[in-house]
Amino acid sequence: MRSRRTTLAVPASNQRFIDKARGLAADEVFLDLEDAVAPSAKEAARGAAVAALNEGGWDGKVRVVRINDLETPWAYRDVIEVVEGAGAALDAVMLPKARDASHVQWLDRLLTQIERAMGYEVGRIGIEAQIEDARGMVEVDAIAASSPRLEALVLGPGDLMASINMKTLTVGEQPPGYTEGDAYHYILMRILMAARAHDLQAVDGPYFNVRDVDAFTRVAERSAALGYDGKWVLHPSQIEAGNAVFSPSQEDYDHAELVLDAYEHSVTVEGRGAVTLGDEMIDEASRKMALVVAAKGRAAGLERTKRFEPPGG
Repeated sequence: MRSRRTTLAVPASNQRFIDKARGLAADEVFLDLEDAVAPSAKEAARGAAVAALNEGGWDGKVRVVRINDLETPWAYRDVIEVVEGAGAALDAVMLPKARDASHVQWLDRLLTQIERAMGYEVGRIGIEAQIEDARGMVEVDAIAASSPRLEALVLGPGDLMASINMKTLTVGEQPPGYTEGDAYHYILMRILMAARAHDLQAVDGPYFNVRDVDAFTRVAERSAALGYDGKWVLHPSQIEAGNAVFSPSQEDYDHAELVLDAYEHSVTVEGRGAVTLGDEMIDEASRKMALVVAAKGRAAGLERTKRFEPPGG
């Protein structure tokens, strides 16, 4: 899986933002052709996205373009011009407002046609599907199962909040009057369950108060605790906090690697399915949990500071 701890939104129509994004520490950068671009600038933004991808300098970042949604007159030309012009430098296409499986399947088929025509490897370009309204939420399982290209489900909170008439004007915050629990818990868990059932990543949407890093961190910690892989960032000030929130601590990473080593030693050397690590009993379930934390740590570039020492060894 590609690392998506932080997914930076960059308007494809803003060259200054594109140039700056290359030097930032976000795991993924998506060049936006949709909400961040005025209708009069849509066509020019396609060419800017193609140029930005082909110029390179993205330093291992996941390179994504968000097209316009399928109900607009721009979507099909977005895909054709961007993929024909820069498909070799593109990792995934983000599909906004995915309302049912047919939306993703349309994009899959169009990508396949372009890849074959251009001589690209068929299936290499992935898809990220945004869940942004009530219909998309109801159809999220079918969307998650719709294409082998699908890599991630992404929450689009602003449009979703509007589609269900949620009483708030602040994207990402609890609605006024909601004082018990978390108004977004069902939404977050519903998307997460669909994603995990189909081996996809789950990415939380943006927090619009870009100057309040503490509030961003608080909201990010909520989805990270549930198991989300990352979150959108709208401003460079959110990137460091986001990368930290969606990475395990050094202590947790070291412990996860020790659990994996201890369990492997127990099974292969001692012939046992359960063993103690210090005061902790570990078994197959412990191994599965440790795999998650270890994978996140490795993706974040962490290095071990503790080594497993077999009993009596």
